[in-house]
Amino acid sequence: MNGLGIALVGAGFIADYHLDGLSVVAEAEVRVIASRTVTKAQDVAARHGVADATDDIGAAICRPDVAAVVITTPDDTHEALACEAMRAGRAVLLQKPMAPTAAACRRILAVAAETGADLQVSWMHRHFEEVAAAQALLANDAIGRVTSVRIRNATPGPDWGDWFFRRDVVGGGVVLQLGIHGIDLVSYLFGPIVAVSARTATLLKERRLRDGRVICVENPDTAHAVYELEAGPLVAHEMSMIEPAGTDRFRMEIYGTDGVLWLRTEHGPLALRRKGADSWTACPVPVAPLGYRHHRAWVDSLLGGTKQASANDGLRSMLVAEAIAASAERGGARMQVEPT
Repeated sequence: MNGLGIALVGAGFIADYHLDGLSVVAEAEVRVIASRTVTKAQDVAARHGVADATDDIGAAICRPDVAAVVITTPDDTHEALACEAMRAGRAVLLQKPMAPTAAACRRILAVAAETGADLQVSWMHRHFEEVAAAQALLANDAIGRVTSVRIRNATPGPDWGDWFFRRDVVGGGVVLQLGIHGIDLVSYLFGPIVAVSARTATLLKERRLRDGRVICVENPDTAHAVYELEAGPLVAHEMSMIEPAGTDRFRMEIYGTDGVLWLRTEHGPLALRRKGADSWTACPVPVAPLGYRHHRAWVDSLLGGTKQASANDGLRSMLVAEAIAASAERGGARMQVEPT
């Protein structure tokens, strides 16, 4: 067999994103899908043309033809599975959030340091083509010095699993399930978040899942935060898991001294309006399969390219999320973000 042998652990919604992205990376070969429910693993494997499916997760991780593991299971399982895979000598791509708490993130990082395993966290939004194009424009001072940013992460919310709404699995609710993407994207593009003021709420107390069950929502489904950055700009971050329509994963507005950049808005994937201009200019954005840039970078790093710093960023994002929760508990008080 040729290529980088990969086991994917978890057969939920996000597994399709990873499998689609890996399918267009020639050097990647997904050899097994593992899930606690074998029928789910078999269904995902059949849809993506993967030869093997199993409910023996430990055996899948330890297969001799597997060098790397993608973990896409619920948040409260990340620590145990990531540590098991790293101790088995496997590289790990861990679905965000890295773990439910900063303490758990630190324990995962400690095992990575102990074993020398390649550990990366899956930050899909930073690999979108329009984000890469915006990053290049910012590097070339297309809008001058950035003065403020507005970002919105919003969806109707997942209707395929009750664990998203359980406090014991996802205590931070919308902040950990959606907002964590925005936290990472802000930090990735503009530098570390050093202080937070935030409010959170649970505005939809019950939800009906697609299987007909009605469940109680135990964690926040709405959050608004203001970030102070080490580099200076103020950032407004809106998060919602109850938006029927209007936001496609995220939208971002970047305001500078010499212009404005908008991403994923009514002006298209990426638009620029320079100071004094009468209209917006649509910026060229390459067309590529969703997930290709992300998984291309991951596989390249494992095959000798530049190692990504995304695991440390997983801890940093969780420290921001915990500062959001602490601020909300104190009625929006300003909270310093704990250093890593």
